[in-house]
Amino acid sequence: MNDSREDNYAGVFDGKIGFGDRPAVIAIDFTYAYTTPGSPLFADGVVSAVAESVELLATARRAHVPIIYTKVLYHPSGADGGVFVQKVPFLRKLVPGEPLAEIDDTVAPEPDDLVIVKNYPSCFFGTSLISMLHAQAIDTLVLIGCSTSGCVRATAIDGVQYGFRIIVPRECVGDRHDGPHDANLFDINAKYGDVVAKSAVVDHFGAIAKAAAA
Repeated sequence: MNDSREDNYAGVFDGKIGFGDRPAVIAIDFTYAYTTPGSPLFADGVVSAVAESVELLATARRAHVPIIYTKVLYHPSGADGGVFVQKVPFLRKLVPGEPLAEIDDTVAPEPDDLVIVKNYPSCFFGTSLISMLHAQAIDTLVLIGCSTSGCVRATAIDGVQYGFRIIVPRECVGDRHDGPHDANLFDINAKYGDVVAKSAVVDHFGAIAKAAAA
């Protein structure tokens, strides 16, 4: 086969879902574990995504769009990490009081933002997220964070399975390597949601803020 991946998917996996009526931002695991040089999880792509997300988060707050942060924490025994922490032993370091487990101050939560602690890749698995979103009549999830091939992808898949429109601003997610990052953005866009420019999300939130002020 000599066709490109785009040509191969055309007409089957190239639909667009767009924004719904009630968006929320899910800021996934933007912690120091990914932004601190020397950390085993450090990724330049995540450092860039954190910087790119500052404007998006500020625009979301002006539009009164809910923002929900996640971070990973385990009991010191690692028992709540099951087989996942056996597969990725470094994760057992992410315990209460560990600085690498905290959200990077560049995109720090504000008092009205919620922070969910999770143990596995998907933000939905074993958390109260689905109940919180349903209670607020949220229909669209804007996913930012890391990593693209791990927790972002897992949350995108669960999100669409739970009936949410999934929007991923490409500049605001990051990974350790361009290969997995690009492949997973392609796959998310093909099957689970819309991968868009950050500017499209910022403009959408700006329109919400403008309409609310009118």
